[in-house]
Amino acid sequence: QLRVVESGGGLVQPGGSLRLSCAASGFTLDYYNIGWFRQAPGKEREGVSCISSLNDSTTYADGVKGRFTISRDNAKNTVYLQMNSLKPEDTAVYYCAVQHGLFRRCVFRTQYDYWGQGTQVTVSS
Repeated sequence: QLRVVESGGGLVQPGGSLRLSCAASGFTLDYYNIGWFRQAPGKEREGVSCISSLNDSTTYADGVKGRFTISRDNAKNTVYLQMNSLKPEDTAVYYCAVQHGLFRRCVFRTQYDYWGQGTQVTVSS
């Protein structure tokens, strides 16, 4: 039963911070690229950040560079997305997805093997 579960979403004020978690069960994340995506109501899903299975190379969407940081904790088999200086336009459901394989880089426009159920992030005063 391979699955990933997101957590850590919630309501924060503009300028606040949240840390999202993506916990894997039934497999190890060591051999997977992991991507964070988000989708706001009525809008297309977009890639936010991803981290590669080799060397922890990271990729960020232009709109979150300098504010978001993706990382992994192999001991906990978990990937995190630290979100700082949050803006109302960050409001969306955030999804974690994994791509099996050994890669030096990660990209958004590719096939991911499994998706989590998502966690809601709302940035509002």
